[in-house]
Amino acid sequence: MPSAASLAWLIPVLPLMGAILTGLALIGFNRFINRLKKPVAVLLITCVGISAVLSYAVLMEQIVGMPPEEHLFVWASAGDFILPMGYVVDPLGAVMLSLVTTIALLVMIYSHGYMAHDKGYVRFFTYLALFSSSMLGLIISPNLLEIYVFWELVGMCSYLLVGFWYDRDGAAHAAQKAFVVNRVGDFGLLLGILGLFWATGSFDFQGIAVGLQEAVSSGTVPMWAALTLCLLVFMGPMAKSAQFPLHVWLPDAMEGPTPISALIHAATMVAAGVFLVARLEPLYGLFPPVGAVIATVGAVTCFLGASIALTQMDLKKGLAYSTVSQLGYMMLAMGCGAPIAGMFHLVTHAFFKAMLFLGSGSVIHAMEEVVGHQPVLAQDMRLMGGLRKKMPITAITFFIGCIAISGIPPLAGFWSKDEILGQAYFSFPVLWLIGFLTAGMTAFYMFRLYFLTFEGEFRGENEELKNRLLHSAGIVEEEEEHSFQPGKLHESPWSMTMPLVVLAVPSILIGLLGVPWNSRFAFLLNPIEATNMSDKFSWGEFLPLALASVGISLAGISLAIFAYYLHRIDLAKIFAERFPQINAFLSNKWYLDDINERIFVRGSRKLAREVLEVDAKVVDGVVNLTGLLTLGSGEGLKYFETGRAQFYALIVFGGVIALVVLFGVLSPLPT
Repeated sequence: MPSAASLAWLIPVLPLMGAILTGLALIGFNRFINRLKKPVAVLLITCVGISAVLSYAVLMEQIVGMPPEEHLFVWASAGDFILPMGYVVDPLGAVMLSLVTTIALLVMIYSHGYMAHDKGYVRFFTYLALFSSSMLGLIISPNLLEIYVFWELVGMCSYLLVGFWYDRDGAAHAAQKAFVVNRVGDFGLLLGILGLFWATGSFDFQGIAVGLQEAVSSGTVPMWAALTLCLLVFMGPMAKSAQFPLHVWLPDAMEGPTPISALIHAATMVAAGVFLVARLEPLYGLFPPVGAVIATVGAVTCFLGASIALTQMDLKKGLAYSTVSQLGYMMLAMGCGAPIAGMFHLVTHAFFKAMLFLGSGSVIHAMEEVVGHQPVLAQDMRLMGGLRKKMPITAITFFIGCIAISGIPPLAGFWSKDEILGQAYFSFPVLWLIGFLTAGMTAFYMFRLYFLTFEGEFRGENEELKNRLLHSAGIVEEEEEHSFQPGKLHESPWSMTMPLVVLAVPSILIGLLGVPWNSRFAFLLNPIEATNMSDKFSWGEFLPLALASVGISLAGISLAIFAYYLHRIDLAKIFAERFPQINAFLSNKWYLDDINERIFVRGSRKLAREVLEVDAKVVDGVVNLTGLLTLGSGEGLKYFETGRAQFYALIVFGGVIALVVLFGVLSPLPT
């Protein structure tokens, strides 16, 4: 009987085959296939479900101690150059395979309820399956070049899914923004891959690390060039994992359907960057300055995302900036030389953030039946409140997610985030301080989201507030909005609440697999390092840092309780009115979007206009002049085409005489 690892190639292939089948059916039999919503959903959910079962089998084999397995074939060869392709199964890949297939499966089940009345239901499921296949292919890729192929496929699927409602200007612009920003990072990644191949002659992760170390030691490659190549490769993860300053696409990507936010922007696409940095740890570990840059970028991203989330009123945008902040924690761990801690936070965060995004989708789904299908209204927390009484399952699971991400023990977020802060404390104390302060901000803004959404009185019937929000967004209500008949708030159907309940379980318990004195997660990924961690563990070091982390989180939660639940503190008067510049700075997202608009968007448009003007006046002018000269000369020469041999002989004779005279003039006189 073949091992699960030998069948791992089926894990990305099954969703791909399902996507190809439904995609071709959409092209050839569009109307017919769009009526078969349930059969299509069953087919694609089954494909992802089988991939999930295979992923769990692969993970179990790695847990019981089976060695990593690699299957390669020659994809291209020329002389001594051989380019292998194939797949690799190791503990890191097994963990990611299980994580991605689990989240993808739950999101597909959730989407059956969330997208039930959408006319693009079949197209949406096809995109989901194609995206899942691309991400799974990326995970099992054995070298950088193959990763790059799937990396671009993931980006393409993200563009399709973020812009799924392409008839909405916001969604179309968000998809374009995500595409362009990721192209910036991917261009750096491609240059880095090609440069590393030039320096080492290999695309293999370990081969690149060994080859570059030898090249630097022998002087073949100068140190500055090696550092530059490493940082160029890091540009790819910077864009995919939304690191400063290439993070600007992620919040706008919330324009896509909410299940996409849960799948792409919590567990898969944004995790691809962190995963690639973990794969390249053998390379980055050789160059401490690169690690310092990665850690600094992560810390800045961590603080930036949390600070902007403090002022967000859009429920999904608040969670989006929370994702940016948590991705910063993961990169901080990678830069501190602690890839296990970063990957552990990636896993725990994927579960509770997917649950939070799906919970927000449940809220928005209910709000749309009350305030209409205008996202400005359905997603604004100023129109929510009191939803816990009507939506108890959504409220409870959302509350669990808030506790988990705030880092309160024994839930999952505490163990992974505390491990990162501990590593940062001993590696870069200043960056630890940034992460420490961010932990308090995270607890505050997450419980701010919870209290504004689920506690207090429902504010969705305030027509004056609705009109003010629409006016501030520059939206004029259309006729169908006036004819909208509001319904009643109610809990979402089982297909939407069941994934929330399932995700709540790992959000509570999975952190226990990474307790620092006996981390089973670390033992799976790197038994030697896990043994060292256990031997070096000290309660004297762990408790002060852990208590400080919990303490600042509790302080943030307490402030949120007094401000948004008990209403004993008016933060608008205390902070916004006293420090309007800081409040405007945070509300305008550090003005980074404005800076990008003025420098890059307007600058590129100006450059394009100037290039167009040069093309029209210079290039087209030269072409047109050449055409006119040709036309004029042809018009003149046609009179010499008389058809008389005597006339042609006369022309030849005249030409000969002219040449004789010319050479006589140019030749020197005899002395």
